[in-house]
Amino acid sequence: MINSMKLPSLYLFGFIPSSYINQCHIPQFTSTIDIRYLQIKMKFSYGTRFAFLALFLFALQSVCVYAGSFHKDVQIHWGDGRGKIHDNEGKLLSLSLDKSSGSGFQSNQEFLYGKAEVQMKLVPGNSAGTVTTFYLKAPGTMWDEIDFEFLGNISGHPVTLHTNVYTKGTGDKEQQFHLWFDPTAGFHTYCITWNPQRIIFTVDGIPIREFRNSEPIGIPFPKDQPMRVYASLWEAEHWATRGGLEKTDWSKAPFTAFYRNYNVEGCVWANGKSSCPANSPWFTQKLDQSGIDKVKWAQSKYMVYNYCTDTKRFPKGVPKVCT
Repeated sequence: MINSMKLPSLYLFGFIPSSYINQCHIPQFTSTIDIRYLQIKMKFSYGTRFAFLALFLFALQSVCVYAGSFHKDVQIHWGDGRGKIHDNEGKLLSLSLDKSSGSGFQSNQEFLYGKAEVQMKLVPGNSAGTVTTFYLKAPGTMWDEIDFEFLGNISGHPVTLHTNVYTKGTGDKEQQFHLWFDPTAGFHTYCITWNPQRIIFTVDGIPIREFRNSEPIGIPFPKDQPMRVYASLWEAEHWATRGGLEKTDWSKAPFTAFYRNYNVEGCVWANGKSSCPANSPWFTQKLDQSGIDKVKWAQSKYMVYNYCTDTKRFPKGVPKVCT
């Protein structure tokens, strides 16, 4: 989310009420235009302003997605009270973990393709051994799955963002990052875009990973199984932090992570078929050159593990999808 002073919007010109702008998730722009400066430097005639308004509203239909509600869109399906919704509108939810149990929620609907987004604030301080997640998953033993997993760490050390893609129960496509900010200090936006051509992982509007559909060269791609959206906070001290060397300090419990502005737009699965929203940009979304450059930037500066370069793990050659 970005504040209204950074929007190329017309509410600063008196056209759009701020309440309308605040309901929308607008992608963040790389270079910010100072609208107040434009107001001073540009003399708009009424006709020019009206034309600009029409163009803006047309574009807004492509990017404006209204925030969902935790009350209406999800159920806290485990945790025995450790998951809580904190407001009447259903915008803020917390998950907690103690020595007895973690907690989690799942979407009420299943989707065959979609765009799932949420803002998260992770467990602060010593979170070693904890895993905080936001992901899509199909049921069964031959499941598909698309993961954001945040691996906790001891105080003063970075949280690791772990991404993976499973198809028919097989993953082994891990990429991990130490982000360019402290994800425990405030809310940041994490988004999974899943369409028939690719899966795009974005952080604060910046793509960090793209997994393309490479079925023509024999690489499975998740396309047949509807998935729910899940989130959880759980204990995995046997592997989560430095391969299990750092254990969970239960004197710091309960551990708590916060989720807000949950939002999913997707092809809803019901009665054996999916129904997609009309003219959904995410369904054909791909990375332009700017997006490709951002992925390269994120991976060159902040990636700490890439299965495609792990020759010790794959001594006979990295997976075909990497080449």
